[in-house]
Amino acid sequence: MKRNLFSLIIGLLLLVVFVLLLCVFQVRQSEVAVVTTFGKPTKPITEPGAYWKWPWPINRVYKFDKRIQNFETPLTQGLTSDSFALLTSVYAGWRITDPAAFFPKFASSYQPIAEAERQLGRLLGNAMTAIVGKHALSDVVSPADNGTNFVQIENQIFAAVQSEVNSQNYGLELKFLGFKKIQLPDNVTQSVFERMQAERKVLADKSTFEGEAEAQRIRSEADRKAAETLYAADAQATTIRGQGEAKAAEYLHVFQQNPELANFIFRLNALEGSLRERSTLVFDQHTPPFDLFSGASTNLLHK
Repeated sequence: MKRNLFSLIIGLLLLVVFVLLLCVFQVRQSEVAVVTTFGKPTKPITEPGAYWKWPWPINRVYKFDKRIQNFETPLTQGLTSDSFALLTSVYAGWRITDPAAFFPKFASSYQPIAEAERQLGRLLGNAMTAIVGKHALSDVVSPADNGTNFVQIENQIFAAVQSEVNSQNYGLELKFLGFKKIQLPDNVTQSVFERMQAERKVLADKSTFEGEAEAQRIRSEADRKAAETLYAADAQATTIRGQGEAKAAEYLHVFQQNPELANFIFRLNALEGSLRERSTLVFDQHTPPFDLFSGASTNLLHK
């Protein structure tokens, strides 16, 4: 009896485990899933956890990696707006956002992620060809406007592909995009380089002309300020000379009344000028103005 009861318990436990294996499934943190009922998607799951389902063939669970997937497109050739052939390749990142919409588009393939990337690659190739064709070669291979045009082209490709993905309801989202490779075909490389050199020469000549014009403007401004300064200095010197001549005229009247006093003052000024710096003098006391040191000048001082 006990053996039969033990066997019954074991059988019930195995049945419970078997039922759980058939009717319960788990979605991990890095996954999304979709539950189909008789082959049609009926329940998308985007949050991790354990979920109930009916056994096959009623329900079936398809799980997909919801982490960002990275891939690169092959080189795609297109023509720029100025008729230059250009080879471009981009890298992109995407992830699944709606497993119920993603499932019917790509789950029929044995590798749905790879199939989705092939479809995205086709959309990216078409977008690159169309958008690069709207821009000149210099917008792509020259750092014009500090790279603004280059980034603008990437943003235009991103917007075009995301719009197509949304309109087709692929159930995925493009997260980032950028140019991976940009190169010229061998048969046009030399002509493009020559054209780029010509464009750089035009810019260099323009910069040289603008620099020379600015230098001429600065020189003209400096000459004008120098002329104004010289004019002001000449005017001030004329004023000072006039004041000095007026003062000299006052002293001249006094010197004319006493010529000996004038001669004595002139000799004192000359002597003061020669002794302004500390120095040693060897002179003849009879040579003016050093004759002031001789006793011959005492009579003039008493007068």
